[in-house]
Amino acid sequence: MEGGLSFLIFFLIFASFYSLSSLGLNLQWGFTGLFNVGIVGFFAIGAYTSAILTGPPYADTLFGGFGLWFPLGFVGAMVTSGVAAFIVGFVTLRLREDFLAISTFGIAVSIQLVALNFESLTRGPNGMYSLPRPLAGYFDSSTLDNLLYLIMCLLIIAGVYWAFERMVRSPWGRVLRSIRDDEIAAAALGKNVFAVRLQSFVVGSAVMGLAGALYANFIGFISPLDFIPIFTFQVFVMLIVGGSGNNLGALLGGLVVWGLWSGSDQLIASILPPTIQTQAAAARIVLIGFVLAVMLLYRPEGILRERRIVSREARLPNRE
Repeated sequence: MEGGLSFLIFFLIFASFYSLSSLGLNLQWGFTGLFNVGIVGFFAIGAYTSAILTGPPYADTLFGGFGLWFPLGFVGAMVTSGVAAFIVGFVTLRLREDFLAISTFGIAVSIQLVALNFESLTRGPNGMYSLPRPLAGYFDSSTLDNLLYLIMCLLIIAGVYWAFERMVRSPWGRVLRSIRDDEIAAAALGKNVFAVRLQSFVVGSAVMGLAGALYANFIGFISPLDFIPIFTFQVFVMLIVGGSGNNLGALLGGLVVWGLWSGSDQLIASILPPTIQTQAAAARIVLIGFVLAVMLLYRPEGILRERRIVSREARLPNRE
C-alpha cells in the first residue's frame, strides 16, 4: 500500500513539471501563436540557475555554490529564463512559423551544448549533484517528504494558473488572441504586435524555467543529458491533447500524456519479445506519436476546447 502511494506521489510530482511547462507553452502557442520549439532550453536554464544558486560549492567550478534559500533559486530561475527569452525573442520573434521554430530549436540545442562544454560553470557531463530538496527532512518517511514537495508544486501551479487566467481574460489577453488569429488586423488597430509577442514569450519561458528549477531541486542531480529535444516533443503533445488555448486543458494534458508515457513503458516491455526489449523506448515514442495523430484527426481542439471569453462590456445589457 505504501509503495503504491509513494509511486503515485512521485508520478504526480513529475507530472507537475510537465504540466507547468505546458501551461507556459499555452500562453505562447495556444494564445499568441508562437511556435516555440526551444522549450527544453528554457527548462534547462531554470534548472541550472536554481542549481547554481541553491547547490553546494564544487571544487572544479569557478562560480556558484551559493547555498541560497530555495525560493531565491526559484525566483532566480524565472528571472534568468525570462532574460534569456527576452534576448532570444528580440532576435527571433520577427520570424514566422517554421522559421521561428527552426531558430528556437537551434537555440535550445546551443543551450545544451553550452551546458555540456562550459564545465567551469555547469560541470559539463559530470553534472551538478547534491542539490538540496526543499521541505525535506521534516518527516522520517521519504513518502511524506515527497508529499510535502507535491503540495508545494500544486500550490505553485495553482498560483500560475490563477495568474494566467487573469491575464488571458484581461485586455492584454484579448490582444494575444487577436495576434494569433489575425496579426495584420491587430497591427492595423494600432497594437504593437512585436512588443506583445515578446511579452508573451518572456512570461511563458519564465514559467518553463520555474518548472526546470522544481525538477532540479527534486531530483538533486542534473546533467546536459537531462535536457534533450524529446522533452519539447512531450510538452507539445501534452498541450495538443489537453487543449490548446485552454489553461486547464494544458494542465490536464500534462497529466494524461505523462500517464501514458510512464505507464506504457512496462506495457510495451511486456508485449515486445525479449530479443527486442532495447527498442521499447522507441516504441513508446511511436505510441505517443500515434496518440497525437489520432487527436489531430478526430479532436484537434483537444480534450478541453478553448473557451470563448466574453468581455465584461459585452456582458452588460444594452440600455438604449
